[in-house]
Amino acid sequence: MRMRPTLSWTPDEDLPPGTTDLGPVADALSGGGVLVLSGAGISTESGIPDYRGEGGSLSRHTPMTYQDFTGSAGARRRYWARSHLGWRTFGRARPNAGHRAVAAFARHGLLSGVITQNVDGLHQAAGSEGVVELHGSLARVVCLSCGAYSPRHELARRLEEANAGFEPVAAGINPDGDADLTDAQVGDFRVVPCARCGGVLKPDVVFFGEAVPPRRVEHCRALVREATSLLVLGSSLTVMSGLRFVRQAARAGTPVLIVNRDPTRGDREALTRVGLPLGPALTTLAGRLGLPADGGAPHD
Repeated sequence: MRMRPTLSWTPDEDLPPGTTDLGPVADALSGGGVLVLSGAGISTESGIPDYRGEGGSLSRHTPMTYQDFTGSAGARRRYWARSHLGWRTFGRARPNAGHRAVAAFARHGLLSGVITQNVDGLHQAAGSEGVVELHGSLARVVCLSCGAYSPRHELARRLEEANAGFEPVAAGINPDGDADLTDAQVGDFRVVPCARCGGVLKPDVVFFGEAVPPRRVEHCRALVREATSLLVLGSSLTVMSGLRFVRQAARAGTPVLIVNRDPTRGDREALTRVGLPLGPALTTLAGRLGLPADGGAPHD
């Protein structure tokens, strides 16, 4: 069953207020066994905007839905034109201090795992291993007909060859790697088929309106069951794909801690929400725990 897209959420006035006290988060990390659930907010300092924060992309951009992509050749042409252009910028993004801090926590045995809602691969680029990509990865492409997977850079090369001279200037880049282009800029952009069977190619990501694969969901549920606490980083938890794990943890009595500048849909289930920018907050936490976020040796 496909989920109905949830693009927005309005905070209740009586939500618990955020704090600047990182103490509970530091205590949880020092005890180990923490499961991280990250969202788009952790990548904003790498130049990738989030969906719903201040200046978020939803204020100007409606993400592609699974139904539109599979049901319309015109929608696929618009998507691939925008995504092809966005990939040039998106693919150059580098991990920031927040990603490096998470990798440091894992490297020193404080985490039980990392689940990310992001499709940018920046946790892995920072050194985190075994990251569960809840919504997939833009670095891969899948054929909807034969199921074959291929690297995104290979598709980028084929699209370059099929669309020589395609150099529009985008108004912005979105968290899904989609660039803001007008229909006139998209023009007659040529989409290429699967090199194996000629079928329709799709990025290996979960579009809005598409269900996360059940095995992946169950794997994440198992990680939540095994965790001593759940640490949410940079997610508004608007969509159920991430919120369900917060609710699962809360029902089981597992502490939920959130670091997100704005209120989230999971605040009621959380022990605390720290309303600070992620990069500085996570760097501060690493320092408190004596863990350098740059891969060096721990402080004495």
